[in-house]
Amino acid sequence: MTMNGTITNFKLGNRYDGRKVILKIENIKSYREAAQLIGRKVVWVHPKKNTFIKGKIIRVHGKRGKALAFFRKALPGFAVGSRVQIL
Repeated sequence: MTMNGTITNFKLGNRYDGRKVILKIENIKSYREAAQLIGRKVVWVHPKKNTFIKGKIIRVHGKRGKALAFFRKALPGFAVGSRVQIL
């Protein structure tokens, strides 16, 4: 079953890493629902080049169902606000 999500922001802090992003997942509203998605694969597709970057959900972010995903390569800045598929 695939799900859709939206990249809301990069994970910020003293040590910035463009591979960690915060995802808002459709129909996920609580911490418990988001915790069940840990370990699932995530795919971001480039809008023009038809290439993709794979990643996976590593932990829950906050209490309202957002998740932190770690990608193999750093995502470009224009990826914020774009869609991802959760496999």
